[in-house]
Amino acid sequence: MSEIKSSNKEWQYGLNKQITFIVTKDCQLACKYCYLVGKNINERMSFGTAKKAIDYILSREDEFKEESVVWDFIGGEPFLEIDLIDKICDYLKTEMYRLNHHWFNSYRFSFSTNGINYHEKKVQDFIKKNHEHLSIGITIDGTELKHDLNRVYKHSEKGSYKDVVKNIPLWIRQFPNAATKVTISSADIPYIKESVLHLYSLGIKEVNINCVFEDVWKDGDDKLFENQLVELADEIIDKDYYKDYACSFYSEHIGKPMDIKLENQNWCGAGKMLSVDAAGNFYPCTRFAQYSLRSKKALIIGNVNDGIDKNKLRPFLTLDRTTQSPQKCLECEVASGCAWCQGENYDAAETPTIYQRATAICLMHKARVRANNYYWNKLYRKLELEGERERYEKNKIVEPLKTC
Repeated sequence: MSEIKSSNKEWQYGLNKQITFIVTKDCQLACKYCYLVGKNINERMSFGTAKKAIDYILSREDEFKEESVVWDFIGGEPFLEIDLIDKICDYLKTEMYRLNHHWFNSYRFSFSTNGINYHEKKVQDFIKKNHEHLSIGITIDGTELKHDLNRVYKHSEKGSYKDVVKNIPLWIRQFPNAATKVTISSADIPYIKESVLHLYSLGIKEVNINCVFEDVWKDGDDKLFENQLVELADEIIDKDYYKDYACSFYSEHIGKPMDIKLENQNWCGAGKMLSVDAAGNFYPCTRFAQYSLRSKKALIIGNVNDGIDKNKLRPFLTLDRTTQSPQKCLECEVASGCAWCQGENYDAAETPTIYQRATAICLMHKARVRANNYYWNKLYRKLELEGERERYEKNKIVEPLKTC
């Protein structure tokens, strides 16, 4: 039995500050499940705005005490603004050095890209210059059929699969341990199994998957979802994919009752993260910017000129499981691993509150738990028969991270 590959852990997980620049609200695509409902070609960050944000943050080392920092760049599609990003990153490096900032030797530049212009010279030049400090994820949803169901060009609704998949070999050569994130919505449930296996065949060894948090689910979706995950489990175990590949749907640590005394933390980092947009406004997370919201007003906690209003930030720092979950969630027998999105909580709430947990994925989580139990029972039976369980326990895949 070959050594089990470790799943990628987010760099300096739990020790870093994530600071996000919304460099553009433009994108080549109009993905049908995208939560960014306000994408446009006009709102583009200037270097002056980015510089003000950087100067504000780096001059307050006593307030931003995290050991490390992830400078995150999103859109729309961030690589549409590669010239701006290159200039921002150069300024960050020189300023952190000039100030002898504690982040200078402990930083990453992070990107989630649709992959369409990944091969272009300016993007590749940027990657070569910053490779040792880069984390780049390309979003590819699976097979051409599944990918093109949702990830379509904004003007023609033509699928984008062919333009993305041609860049996957280059990406994997540059980042051999890179992971992709797959999004599941109601329409593409029937294609989950074949899509994960297809991504493995492309050389992607870690596939992180999550269901959209919005209320898009139809009667029976949970049963279809469970069936797909059980069929995928059979393939992964029977064909030994589990030895070298990871899929975040299967985890030994989900589907149990919660011990609130030990596990009362918030699911995500809203409020601990920081985002800034083209207008220079600060947000506790990008999901609170106006282009991310269907029905609520943006929740701004400051700006690059006046700084962060700590009174507006304070409610986010009090968030935990009990302050926002209904009683049925706290008492649920399979509560562990059931995720939520703070921005979706806010957007879906009956009032402008961040303390009302959205539960649209409840049945989908329970279906995942049932399939997850099937997966681990089958895997451990196989390992016991082969006398490999002890070896597997020593080398098993690290628990994949929560994903938004």
